Amino acid sequence: MNIMKFVKTNKLLSGVFIAYIFLFMTMPDKAVLSVKNSMYYIIEMLEIMPVIFVLTSIVEVWVPKEVILKGFGDKSGIKGNVLSFVLGSVSAGPIYAAFPVCKMLLKKGASIMNIVIILSAWAVIKVPMLANEAKFLGVKFMSIRWMLTVVSIFVMAYIVSVIVKKESIPIDKELKIEEINGIDIREQYCIGCGLCKKLLPDYFEIFNKKAKLKNTEIKNQEIGEFKRIIEKCPAKAISFK
Repeated sequence: MNIMKFVKTNKLLSGVFIAYIFLFMTMPDKAVLSVKNSMYYIIEMLEIMPVIFVLTSIVEVWVPKEVILKGFGDKSGIKGNVLSFVLGSVSAGPIYAAFPVCKMLLKKGASIMNIVIILSAWAVIKVPMLANEAKFLGVKFMSIRWMLTVVSIFVMAYIVSVIVKKESIPIDKELKIEEINGIDIREQYCIGCGLCKKLLPDYFEIFNKKAKLKNTEIKNQEIGEFKRIIEKCPAKAISFK
């Protein structure tokens, strides 16, 4: 029963595990190579993502929302587009490192269009990559490819901004006290670390390795403690309703 519950709540991970079993049974050599490649990317993520999360947290705390709105918001205009393009072009690291950064910027008020520009430039127009491209494929090839890519990025960013709205993106919004109706625990993400129980034992308990609410009535003076738990939860499984 526990195995079936794990499979239902972790469908992607279970699918990968089943695929590896199939590979080891049918093509063991390729399975070993696949495991080596997977471990390479896992190690790379473990090296890069903690730094990205720390930097993102610092920016989120210390950079005022007004600064993000002015530089990357809906009313930032061409200046915001250019700033987003430059930020994506000079950023280091693989593209998945950009996702927490962009989510933080969205939360602070950045526009959908500028987020698309940052992600796209981060993925295909990083300055070090252009230097290598010119070295191996020639300056003419790199220049033409770069110009066409830039045009495509801005066109794509505009189209995405028209079709996709912020309401459809899962962003933790800053709620006022009067807007808070309770606490939501997403059990499929909870890892049972017990941090919430340690910080607020009157409200949380761990049952079957999952966090549970003992008391659903939230006092206004304890909202700050709940915010601290939501921010510190390593699996981001707790949020306000």
